[in-house]
Amino acid sequence: MKEAILHLTAWYQQTLDAGGYPLVAALMLLESTIIPIPSEMVIPFAAHQARVSGKFALWGIVLAGALGSWAGATIMYWASRFAGRPLVIRYGAYFLVPEEKLRGAERWAAKFGSFGVFAARLLPVVRHLIGIPMGIVKMDFMRYTVFTLTGSLLWCAVLAWVGIKAGDDQKLMQGDLHHIVFWLVGALAVLGSLYYFLVHRHTTTDPKKL
Repeated sequence: MKEAILHLTAWYQQTLDAGGYPLVAALMLLESTIIPIPSEMVIPFAAHQARVSGKFALWGIVLAGALGSWAGATIMYWASRFAGRPLVIRYGAYFLVPEEKLRGAERWAAKFGSFGVFAARLLPVVRHLIGIPMGIVKMDFMRYTVFTLTGSLLWCAVLAWVGIKAGDDQKLMQGDLHHIVFWLVGALAVLGSLYYFLVHRHTTTDPKKL
């Protein structure tokens, strides 16, 4: 899986100029479904390229990313709404959504409700899963859309800012190992903290004990 992601990253960097906004949107669509394409790879690099080449507008990258995220989240919502919980539990494991993950997403949805849709767009793990329980309980689609788009816009804007700041680090761009490690450790620390405090505790614990 790691090797596949590395190949995808290299391909993306080579084809972004030709693919433009549709490519960004398509990858973010996949990221919001069951395909583990990291948005932390897609948006920052596109934002950096927009800053350097001037071929793309930064707001266009953010908008394309948000719309792609919404489209992927919409697929998850309607697929789960039509399939229903029994089918998701029975066949979810074949699509990288085992029952344990589903139950975790359901606990998250039960605790945070509609706001959880917005918050989920900013957090690892539940970002691509939140549409499943919301589809199962048949949350109003317009509300789901508003919360999903708002959260996706914010997340893509944050990632674009990260891409710009990273691009301004000349030592990083020149391949300085210390700066690469610094950025990677910092990103992992932030994402790891967000996951532990805002996701792990609420998706692995019985809500009655919270």
